Amino acid sequence: MRVTLSDLKIVGAVAAMLLVAACETSSDGAGAGTSYGGGTAGGYEQTGTQQDLAVNVGDRVQFGYDRYSLTVAARGVLERQAAWLKNNGGTKVVIEGHCDERGTREYNLALGERRASTVKSYLVALGIADGRVSTISYGKERPIAFGSNDGDWAKNRRAVTVVQ
Repeated sequence: MRVTLSDLKIVGAVAAMLLVAACETSSDGAGAGTSYGGGTAGGYEQTGTQQDLAVNVGDRVQFGYDRYSLTVAARGVLERQAAWLKNNGGTKVVIEGHCDERGTREYNLALGERRASTVKSYLVALGIADGRVSTISYGKERPIAFGSNDGDWAKNRRAVTVVQ
């Protein structure tokens, strides 16, 4: 199959349209409730949203193999999440606990729950109301990396904060 210059132009035009559509503001055009800048490459996103949390604060922390204790880096992310949650007072979150593929389904569900509970406990200790944070464990059922190697396993050992 040959790809011509006109094929590439069409692909480029479609990609540009998708990019513009992804950057669309609110329907009133005013961009109400948006956060400008904040170090984002795309310009802005709605405050208090999953995108805002992920881009400006970080929505996940990683864990060591067979561990559910928080690293220094994880504590830093969670301290920023707590500040973000305080600035977005009506926002509730679910902490998802995840594991890599090793271990039984039952073991990983329990480990994922311990990871999620550790994150919740830290957020509550930082002043976030217990009722604003719930937990769920997916164990090894929702990987984000599919290789069977140290790098991919490390990516899957995580807790993700999801805005409700």
